[in-house]
Amino acid sequence: MTNLNTQVTWVDARERLPQPGAPVAAAITGRYPTDSAESETALGEEFWIVVPMYFTNRHFSEDGTEHRDCFVDSDRYVHLPYGLTDDDTVTHWAELPTLPGKTTHLVLGEDVQPALQSAWSARPAT
Repeated sequence: MTNLNTQVTWVDARERLPQPGAPVAAAITGRYPTDSAESETALGEEFWIVVPMYFTNRHFSEDGTEHRDCFVDSDRYVHLPYGLTDDDTVTHWAELPTLPGKTTHLVLGEDVQPALQSAWSARPAT
């Protein structure tokens, strides 16, 4: 039986950072802007949420600003490790899980369909 379960190990971003280019789950904390369209009930409210990102040791924002040792989300918004700024900082990070039933994060080419079929036919270990 293929094990489809996974375990997450969170790393304190104040103690250690991921390798450059690593895709991660990042726990970020901050405060919703008072004019946020996210939720009328969350206006100005503090949050702590998990978001997929990647880590890089050098990133240039659209305005040309250079950022070092930062996390970047899918909207290209830069998040620094906790303690380096007051806005939307990363408190913890975790490596993303591997593909279901695999020990890797990537399968290419002719190996994709057999890997998918194997994962779809597997049942989670109990």
